[in-house]
Amino acid sequence: MSTPPPPHRPPPPARQAYGERGKALAITGLVVSLAVTAALVLVTDRVGERLFDRLDTLERYQDVEGELTAMDDMRAGDCFNVPGGDLLAERPFIYKIACTEPHEGEVTSSTRLPGGAFPGDPELRRTSVDACWKAQDAYAMDSWALPSYAEMFYFVPSHESWGGGDRRLLCVIGTAEQEHRGSLRKDATMLTPEQVAFLRVVNETDLALGGEPEEEIDEALPRYREWAGAVDRALGVQAGLLDGVRERPELAGPAGAQLKEVEAARAGWRRAARATKPAEFQSAWDEASAALSVETEKALRGAYGLATTVPEWLAGQSDGSDGDPEDSDDGSAGGSAGGSDRASASVVRGASRIA
Repeated sequence: MSTPPPPHRPPPPARQAYGERGKALAITGLVVSLAVTAALVLVTDRVGERLFDRLDTLERYQDVEGELTAMDDMRAGDCFNVPGGDLLAERPFIYKIACTEPHEGEVTSSTRLPGGAFPGDPELRRTSVDACWKAQDAYAMDSWALPSYAEMFYFVPSHESWGGGDRRLLCVIGTAEQEHRGSLRKDATMLTPEQVAFLRVVNETDLALGGEPEEEIDEALPRYREWAGAVDRALGVQAGLLDGVRERPELAGPAGAQLKEVEAARAGWRRAARATKPAEFQSAWDEASAALSVETEKALRGAYGLATTVPEWLAGQSDGSDGDPEDSDDGSAGGSAGGSDRASASVVRGASRIA
C-alpha cells in the first residue's frame, strides 16, 4: 500500500548526489576485469535538486508502494522504492517493500562509518565507493549475471549531517530504469566453493584496476608505478588460482588459455611498474591491456558454470567495436553493475558516471 509521509515528519537531511557507472570505479582509460577484461570508463557529473523544491504537495507520494522506513533501519537484503524513482534525490524518502514486488533499490550493505572529524567529501566518497563495490561484490558476486539496468548507489553523510552524528553508509543496487521484481542476491552461500574462489579473485583484481591515479601520468608517474605493481600482484593471485585448477578436466582448456593471457598482461604491468618515463608507462599499459580478451574470459566463466552473456560495458572490447551484448549471448543472464547531507551514488560496471 502506498503511504505518504506524514505532514509532521521532518524532511531527511539534504543530500548531494553522486554516481558512477562502471565496475572499474571511475577509471579513465582501459580497464581489465579480473577475469581480466578491458573496459573503458567514462565519467560525467550531475547535481540533484532538492526533493522538496520539486514537490508542491504530498500527492507525489501517493503512488509510492511500500512502507515509509528510516534509512538507519534498512539492512542488507531489504528492497525499497523512492518517490519518482529518483535514487539521486537529495532528500530521499525510502519505502520498504518485499523484493518479490516491483522495486527500485536493493540494499547490499548497511554500516556505520568511523567517528571523528568529517573527512571531507572527496575522501568520504572514495571510502564509500570502495566499500560499496566490495559490498556488492560479496552480495552479487557474478557481475555478468546482473541485468544491464542495475546500478550501484550509495547514501553517505554530508558535512552537515555528519556534524549531527550521521554515520550511516547504505550501499544499494538500483534498478529504477526498468521495472524489476526479485532479489539480485547471489552471495557465497548460493554458489559452489569453486565459483566463489574464482569470483573473489576476479573482484579483487577489479578493485586493484580501479586504483588508477586521477592525475595524468606525467604528473604522477610514481603513483602510476605503484598502481601497476598492485595490479600485477592481483593478477598474480589470479594466475595462482588458474594454475591450480588446470588439472581439472572441465577447466583445463579455458583456465590454461586465461593463464597464458594473464601472464602476458603481468609482464606488461611489471614493465609499467619499472617505467622511468610517462611514454614508457603508457606503452607498457597498452600492452598489458591488449593481452587480455573478452572471449577467453567468457569461455572460462562458462566452464565455471557462471553467466556468459558479455555485459554492455565489455561488449566489443575484444575487437575494438561497439558490439551488442546480445550478439554474444549463449542463453545466460546478461549484466553490468553498481550519497546522504548524505550523498547518493549510482554505479554499474563498465562506463563510469558521476551523477
